[in-house]
Amino acid sequence: MILNYVHWNPRPEIVDLGFIAPRWYGLLWATAFVAGYFVLQKIFKKEKISIEVLDSLTIYMIVSTIVGARLGHCLFYDWAYYSQHPLEILFIWQGGLASHGAAIGIITGLYLFCRKHQRKYLWVLDRIVIVVALGGGFIRLGNLLNSEIIGKPTDVPWAFVFERVDNIPRHPTPIYEALFCFLLFAFLFYYYKRNARRLKDGVIFAIFLIALFAFRFFVEFYKDVQVAFERNMELNMGQWLSIPFVAAGIILLSNRIKTRPIDYEANTAA
Repeated sequence: MILNYVHWNPRPEIVDLGFIAPRWYGLLWATAFVAGYFVLQKIFKKEKISIEVLDSLTIYMIVSTIVGARLGHCLFYDWAYYSQHPLEILFIWQGGLASHGAAIGIITGLYLFCRKHQRKYLWVLDRIVIVVALGGGFIRLGNLLNSEIIGKPTDVPWAFVFERVDNIPRHPTPIYEALFCFLLFAFLFYYYKRNARRLKDGVIFAIFLIALFAFRFFVEFYKDVQVAFERNMELNMGQWLSIPFVAAGIILLSNRIKTRPIDYEANTAA
């Protein structure tokens, strides 16, 4: 069956009031954090951890995600510009966030959280990546509504014509990534619930790293280049940045498989 291409041209603003124009992208970012909070609330309640710890963790997550994503974009994708305009790194409202930078920011922020609250680092990462996968799906839907991070030209019947960009049918790569993130969230949450009492610290985190960044490596073959310097690269920046995460996940998983499982209630650091 041959389908007509989807002609895609939504307004990125929810409403334009003149003095302010909130965007769908910002709303979906907020939705990602709110949804993640409620999922973690269920996990923490199940494991008898106080809501105060969750609230502190949420603050660390919000700050580290935004700071990491912004710095990741500025350093990895457009350093030639931001090295000459360093103050504009702070202008987050102008756009420019990178998922690899967000991953580095989260890993760093959670290390600081664990030091303050005396929690096991891998124990926290195992639970956080469940909601990170969920949030990634919402954020990619935001990219779709912004008509950004689009795919290469194609003639597949489900192609999108991103009219804000051009009139060429392209792979709707934000949809590919959003669907994968939601499926990954469902799998990780199910795996956690089925194995909560016999989890080995670090296993869920390792699965997350391998699955998400292996998929990210693969889907980059269908994406259009995001910055000009990628045009002459055999592998683009997103793929090069994904390789270390996949490798780290494989090493961690192989190591954790050899360890004995730890009761999920024993989550405080020694």
